[in-house]
Amino acid sequence: MISVESLGKTFRVQKRPPGLLAGVKALFHREYTTVEAARDVSFRIEDGERVGFLGPNGAGKTTTLKMLAGLLQPSAGRATVGGLEPFRRSEAFLASITLVLGQKQQLVWDLPPQETFELNRAIYGVSLADFRKTTAELVELLEIGEQIKRPTRQLSLGERMKCELACALIHRPKYLFLDEPTIGLDVNMQETIRTFIRGYNEQYGATLMLTSHYMADVTALCPRIILIDKGSIAFDGELSELMSKGRTDKRVRFSLSREVPAAELRAVGNLVEHGAAEATFEVQKDAVSALVAHALQVLPVRDLSVTDPPLEEIMRAWFAKEPSAEPAPEPA
Repeated sequence: MISVESLGKTFRVQKRPPGLLAGVKALFHREYTTVEAARDVSFRIEDGERVGFLGPNGAGKTTTLKMLAGLLQPSAGRATVGGLEPFRRSEAFLASITLVLGQKQQLVWDLPPQETFELNRAIYGVSLADFRKTTAELVELLEIGEQIKRPTRQLSLGERMKCELACALIHRPKYLFLDEPTIGLDVNMQETIRTFIRGYNEQYGATLMLTSHYMADVTALCPRIILIDKGSIAFDGELSELMSKGRTDKRVRFSLSREVPAAELRAVGNLVEHGAAEATFEVQKDAVSALVAHALQVLPVRDLSVTDPPLEEIMRAWFAKEPSAEPAPEPA
């Protein structure tokens, strides 16, 4: 399992006003300030879980993932992944994890991805038979048979991201730390990546820890959510619990048999969205029945559905309770 106990990380950051004179002074006398990127972070993730690790920019998400991946040494506390301490970077630990950063790549720009696959095979000591089997499975699942033969610079963003995932999984890691894996991808490509990640988790029992600003990634992949804000854990529980705590309202969507003017729709209730033959209302949970009954009397309703508010709105409401701290620097 992944076990984190009172984990903390501080950075010493130089303070320097802008301007040439300030730059000259900084050569002889430098002022520093200490920034807490993470403090007293504690949680446990069982093997095979899929967990969304969410928070605003600068909350400490990437810093925590980098500590769990062994790229940063904690300033306080302790973390273990599969019983091993990440910052010691033992061979057994490195062979069990992978870290995919959506804004950074490990593929060599001028070489085809299959060359980087071979490089990772050598680095991780994967046998040729296992390498061929794993590569064939990944290529089939991600549909990248032709892309891995072309130089990386000739691939689209979505094609590169699929190849990045395949490259990161050549050694079949048990623990996946994914930081914005679908950033910049179109809707169809995002769904392809999500389907692949879910399938890998189910097939190999891998543990997934995901950060993303695309809430569709989270709702599709992560039954459990950990929220971090200002470097500390703000919530840890089921996604359904977060949805119920974050807002007390519901969204009622009506499909209509004909177009209804917006003025008539607003007379029914709090209209938040409408189209040619549909309308969505925001209403408190205890008033859903009354709104539906009234709408059925005055609107040409063909179908209806009742859902929770979008997760994006719940997250905005949660973190709007208190302004976030300034983003902490996170080394590459």
